[in-house]
Amino acid sequence: MLYLNEQDIKESVSLDEIMDAVEKAFHIYEKNAFFMPDRIHIDKDQNTLLYMPCFSESIFGTKILTLFPENPKKNEPVTNGLMLLNDKETGKPVCMINGASITAYRTGAVGGVGIRYTSPQNVKTLGVIGTGVQGLYQTLYACKARNFTKVTVFDSYIQKLPEFVLRLEKELPNIEIIAANSSKEVVKNSEVIITATPSVEPVIPNDKELLKGKHFIAIGSYKPTMHEYPKAIFDIIENLYIDTEFATEESGDIITPLKEGWIKQEQIKPFMDLVNGKKVEEETTLFKSVGMGLFDIVVSELIYTRAKEKGLGQVINL
Repeated sequence: MLYLNEQDIKESVSLDEIMDAVEKAFHIYEKNAFFMPDRIHIDKDQNTLLYMPCFSESIFGTKILTLFPENPKKNEPVTNGLMLLNDKETGKPVCMINGASITAYRTGAVGGVGIRYTSPQNVKTLGVIGTGVQGLYQTLYACKARNFTKVTVFDSYIQKLPEFVLRLEKELPNIEIIAANSSKEVVKNSEVIITATPSVEPVIPNDKELLKGKHFIAIGSYKPTMHEYPKAIFDIIENLYIDTEFATEESGDIITPLKEGWIKQEQIKPFMDLVNGKKVEEETTLFKSVGMGLFDIVVSELIYTRAKEKGLGQVINL
């Protein structure tokens, strides 16, 4: 069995290739050419265990993740876990991949693909709220999806901002990186805004005039109790685009607006419509992702294939 760590992933494929793999996963999802049992979602206090099996036509596998929101206070990542790939014919384990890294790469790619299809080609300013691991990867993919010249970032943990800015300046040396004093400043100064937080209260200002004409990528809310977006945005969007059908059952940024009547069920549209060629003509857009095991399988198979071709990783004898 092959083991791949984060460095192996980075050396095996490019960010553009992973975004292309995510687009491929959307097409597989539309054709229903996969089998994906409901993911097991276990909450213990404020912590979460996710167990995500999925079968494609060529391989199957399972991702196991833990999400501990308070970990940043302990200088530990929020997300930890493993991704296991199995041979479809024998069930033999063929590859184990760092699960946190797979999650970071594929979720960042989903955000990047969201930007590909919901924002104009000529946008230049990006805002990112949330400076954890996902905030980093969302920014990197966003800057592959569009030619941003300025990135404004903010996090409620103010002390994290200087280190995050330094990391981005190293990764994106030709882009201006600005640390904001508030989320309002981020929205005001950005055409595209990504939110990547586990917040239970909106991190976006409840100001319709401020939000108009912006393009939002919602990544962070993965529980019914989590909310990154206020009522104001649902008053001005024509449609809410979602990556999977079960997003309406998982995210507070969909559950609450439906329950409160801020948005109608018929306004919730599959993101696949855009991948299939529907043009976005809305002035203000919102794409909400909760992710799915199919993304993990397709991206992991690509990484496994490329890593074998390049002789990367460690062989483990079980």
